[in-house]
Amino acid sequence: MRIGPVQVGGGAPIVVQSMTDTDTADVAGTVAQVESLARAGSELVRITVNTPEAARAVPAIRERLDAGGCRVPLIGDFHYNGHRLLTDVRECAQALAKYRINPGNVGFGAKRDTRFAMMIEKAMEHDRPVRIGVNWGSLDQALLARLMDENAASAAPLDAGAVTREALVRSALDSALEAERMGLPRERIVLSCKVSAVQDLIAVYSDLASRSDHALHLGLTEAGMGSKGIVASTAGMGVLLQQGIGDTIRVSLTPEPGGDRTREVVVAQEILQTMGLRSFTPLVTACPGCGRTTSSFFRELANSIQSHLRENMPQWRERFVGVEDMSVAVMGCVVNGPGESRHANVGISLPGTGEAPAAPVFVDGRKTVTLRGDGIAEEFRRIVDEYVETTYAPRRDAVGGMD
Repeated sequence: MRIGPVQVGGGAPIVVQSMTDTDTADVAGTVAQVESLARAGSELVRITVNTPEAARAVPAIRERLDAGGCRVPLIGDFHYNGHRLLTDVRECAQALAKYRINPGNVGFGAKRDTRFAMMIEKAMEHDRPVRIGVNWGSLDQALLARLMDENAASAAPLDAGAVTREALVRSALDSALEAERMGLPRERIVLSCKVSAVQDLIAVYSDLASRSDHALHLGLTEAGMGSKGIVASTAGMGVLLQQGIGDTIRVSLTPEPGGDRTREVVVAQEILQTMGLRSFTPLVTACPGCGRTTSSFFRELANSIQSHLRENMPQWRERFVGVEDMSVAVMGCVVNGPGESRHANVGISLPGTGEAPAAPVFVDGRKTVTLRGDGIAEEFRRIVDEYVETTYAPRRDAVGGMD
């Protein structure tokens, strides 16, 4: 399916998604954060649409993004009142590229069926795909109770966790079938079953993938802060991605106080890139340091180079073909430094404790120069920049008259 300019599923590369945490009614604040997420590499951005004010702000957000050259598709995140907002604010329904519907938060009983139908009808009216996103914390309680009763009456009852996982999968599949019966094409539906524990994530998505050929959105819900959220997301999604499960991913990190919302985008990209599934930006190979590297200079240089690569990638990607596959190494001593540097496209082996104050640089496996003195960092950045300029072919549409 296509979500704006982005292809999802059907063998397309796995797509990185993120979500704003601004009040959507704050047009300027939301535009700024969407642009920031898009610059970081988020290919889809989800925004909360929870009030009439938020719904009315969506067209203005879309217009400002377009005016600034930011074409990232916006996904509307609806709970409880999405049927009304999509109906009452037609411009919102049109401005969004996809709708996220949570079956557990649509309504109860007959109201649930009516409201769900209204949202699917709006998706068809505006030719929009939907994500049917079931969540562990807002699961349809009527469905869960029914499955629990059936399980209790069975000859070999399962534990409560297994029944809950089945309820998640059943809710997603039943809702998708209902949408298809209404006329929404199968290829316009993305499914997700969000949980907050790694083993549950693996079990639920493995089951869901075995019972459905819909596009799947992966991610832990409430993954957590800092290293915990990163490790949990990587552990769970890594197993599934290795099995070929997943078409879009989000790393739902809780930002630390004063933290940058774009970190979740960087982590998602690095998961995909370190697994060899996609390339986004050159990653720096660097040793962890030991007693041979008592100087902190190599750590500072590695961090500086990684930041330099990320800052320059947006313009490099527009100008050159394949630059995101470049490899760079910043090593701290003679033990592994020269060897690792030779394996990279551009690598430097800095002197360790007691070594001669010289830093050989290797380009595509060949030693080209030895750097010395206080300007090593600047010289190495210059070498990396020159490598990009002289190695990668210009994009045809980046050079006047070539497209």
